Amino acid sequence: MTTMIIQHQVKDYAVWKKVFDSAYDLRTSNGELDSQIYRDTNNPNNLTVLNTWDSLENAQKFAHSPEMKAAMDEAGVEGKPTIHFLNKI
Repeated sequence: MTTMIIQHQVKDYAVWKKVFDSAYDLRTSNGELDSQIYRDTNNPNNLTVLNTWDSLENAQKFAHSPEMKAAMDEAGVEGKPTIHFLNKI
């Protein structure tokens, strides 16, 4: 299993969350097993998202997909997100 950590700033959390929720089927059909969302205590529009994937290959493929870019644009992500991939040991 692989965890993908995405950190980004959004314009409006409520708008972002609606788009995130609407992409559930897209994410899970591409290998996502679980997701967790964290909001910065000082800036609630600064998010860290942890997604657990069935494989590193699927996580990387999704992270660089046009579908993910389109969803981030629609959700109001500001700037370029920081993305890390971690393998549990």
